[in-house]
Amino acid sequence: MEHEALITRFYTAFANGDSAGMAACYHPDITFNDPAFGTLNGSKASLMWEMLLSNTSASPQIEFYDISANKETGTAGWTARYVFGPKRREVVNVIKANFRFKEGLIYDHKDSFNLWKWSRQALGLPGLLMGWTPFMAKQIRQRSTKALDSFIAKKEA
Repeated sequence: MEHEALITRFYTAFANGDSAGMAACYHPDITFNDPAFGTLNGSKASLMWEMLLSNTSASPQIEFYDISANKETGTAGWTARYVFGPKRREVVNVIKANFRFKEGLIYDHKDSFNLWKWSRQALGLPGLLMGWTPFMAKQIRQRSTKALDSFIAKKEA
C-alpha cells in the first residue's frame, strides 16, 4: 500500500507539472528507461521530467490508472496527451510503467510504449514510414538525448 501511494504521488506531481515532486519520489540511484530516451541514471532521470514539463507549449495532460504495488515492485498505466514539435502534432501516448523500490523510493522505472505509434503521431509521414525501424528508434533516442544534454547544459550555465 505504501508503494501504491508513492506511485500515486509521483503521477499526481506529474499531472500538476511538479518535476520537483516527481524527483522527490526517486531514489538518488534511480535508473529510468523508455523507448525515446533509452536508459538514464541518477539525476538525469529527474532532469528529463523537468525538461519535458518545462516545455509549456506542449501542455501535457496526464492521466494515470491501474496502480498496483507490493514491497519490491509496482506497475501503473498512464496516458500523456500533448502537442509535439514545431508542427504541433497532437500525440496520445499510452504507457505501461514498471517500478522497483529501494528505501521507500522508486529505484528502477521502466516505461514501455509503442514507439511506432508514437512516431506516427509525433513525426507524421516519416514516423509512419520509418518509425518501426531500428534506424528511426536510434534517431529518436539520439535527438532526445541531445535535447536533454542541451537542457542540462543551459541549467548548469
